[in-house]
Amino acid sequence: MSYATVMVSLTVDQSNDAVLEVAGQLVEKFDARVIGIAAAVLGPPPYFMAGDFAQDFVDQGEASIRKRMAEIEVQFRAAMNGRTRDVEWRCSLELPARYIVREARAADIVVAASAGEALVDPFAVAGPNDLVMQVGRPLLVVPPSVRWLDLRSALVAWKDGAEARRAIAGALPLLRKAGEVVVAAIAQDENDRSEMLRQADDVVSWLARHGIQASSMVPEGIGNAQIRLDRIAGDITAGFVVAGAYGHSRFREWVLGGVTQHLVQQDARCSLLSR
Repeated sequence: MSYATVMVSLTVDQSNDAVLEVAGQLVEKFDARVIGIAAAVLGPPPYFMAGDFAQDFVDQGEASIRKRMAEIEVQFRAAMNGRTRDVEWRCSLELPARYIVREARAADIVVAASAGEALVDPFAVAGPNDLVMQVGRPLLVVPPSVRWLDLRSALVAWKDGAEARRAIAGALPLLRKAGEVVVAAIAQDENDRSEMLRQADDVVSWLARHGIQASSMVPEGIGNAQIRLDRIAGDITAGFVVAGAYGHSRFREWVLGGVTQHLVQQDARCSLLSR
């Protein structure tokens, strides 16, 4: 298994520098085809506009979006120059998440910018929260401060469930290129530690059969998965984290906080997520 086609999601209203650089490095490492994709749609006219005023607002807004997309295409092609000869551009005037989810059938992995802590405008940005729920492909989330796809060390955040199993399967090509792989599980109860270690050891054995040498870890103490995983990632200087997305309901994570929400907002390293 490899990544034959990489899709990189670009946005019209924020910097694309980090996501383009990481996507370019990914394309080089896997000698992959790359598809740059962007979409945006004008929000509805203000309530006080009607008739010709509203139409002028729409026409000018759509012209501005098309102009910005043309600029992003130039930036995308320049960023991929010399990294691959198989380059494609796709764009549309529609809701970005809906468009990218539909077009992701053409890709093995989707690269997108992290959400940060700001609210995402769904008319202009395909937020990673929306993409990971629907895209059906591994999603590599890139913080704006990251300019290097650091494969020296990787952390697999293991929690037994369909999401984590899909995430680690989708991450196999990247994990094969990682210098060190650590599979970490967090016990929620003191009686769980032996079971968590057994599960982590199973994953390590499974990875070995795919040619990936890894080690398992279940830290002392219970709970606080987000804090404990952050600490482990820092200790091993992980360049990226692999995790299943939204093991709890998305609403619960949004209200109470959770590992997925943290991973799509943090700015220290890339995250590879699957749902």
